[in-house]
Amino acid sequence: MTTTPQSRPRLPLNTFGIAFGTAGIAGTWTAAGVELGAPPAVGEVLWAAAAAAWVVTIARFLRRRGGVRAIATDLRHPVLGPFAALAPAVGSLLSAHLATWLPFAGAVGVWVMLAVTTAFGAWFVTSLLTVPRDPVSLHGGYLLPTVAASLLGAQSLATIGHPELATGYFAAGVLFWVLIGAVLVTRFATGPAVPVGLLPTLAILSAPPAVAGNAWWTMTAGAPSVVHTALAGTMVAFLLPHVFLLRRYLTSGFAIGFWAMTFTTAASATYGIRLLSLAHLGTMGTVLSWVVVGVATLVVGSIATRSLALLRRSEQDRPRRSPVRVR
Repeated sequence: MTTTPQSRPRLPLNTFGIAFGTAGIAGTWTAAGVELGAPPAVGEVLWAAAAAAWVVTIARFLRRRGGVRAIATDLRHPVLGPFAALAPAVGSLLSAHLATWLPFAGAVGVWVMLAVTTAFGAWFVTSLLTVPRDPVSLHGGYLLPTVAASLLGAQSLATIGHPELATGYFAAGVLFWVLIGAVLVTRFATGPAVPVGLLPTLAILSAPPAVAGNAWWTMTAGAPSVVHTALAGTMVAFLLPHVFLLRRYLTSGFAIGFWAMTFTTAASATYGIRLLSLAHLGTMGTVLSWVVVGVATLVVGSIATRSLALLRRSEQDRPRRSPVRVR
């Protein structure tokens, strides 16, 4: 049986959240290796899984039916378009990690991904300024092309030894966090209600404090700072509402969009164990750090497991087609 281009299923851009979340939990275990003495192999296996998911997702997306025109349509989609920022964001994280092993190759990857991230972010902001949107299409993913991209870019630049440029990207990320975050909170507060399918993207709204904290940690080599105090308080304030949202998450029905929650979970865990290392709590700090790592791993692992079950079910439910013969 030969699969024709027309039979290739459409791959939504939020599928890149799988690689993004996996890279996030890989970073958590890498940090745990530094702060808690966790086995480095765990983090490396997760980094390899993130790289594999990233490559496979890119390959499948580029081969989607409709070609370049369909890809351009996806990038302009008011709901799914912002998730395109995840492709270079994951590439940046992978490149920065690679730089710890192969400095030159990693640095080249960081610069390439930074160029793609910056170009897409500029195009996205231009689109925001010139193309009016229905408020119902706005969601937490709108923070990805500007806030997440800038802060992760700052972290990667600091990793390869460019703290001054990293500071500029960090400042841009904080600026867009304030601007776009305020718009999103206003949209959520004034309605319309967030569609069930976009409910997991509320978690993205809570990611910036942790992402900024991890970037600042890398930029300052983990030095104690009042910035960490401010970001820690902000992180807690943004995470606590999810305790009250937990019931809605559990009853909304699982979908691939739940991967939107994974990077926030992982980034918060990474920053959490780093903050606990600054608190010098001794054995209590170590225990709390392992609890944080365990909870984050459980959340990401549960979503990964549910995703595999969802994939198997979709394969079973897919109607059998007659073989397509190519003469």
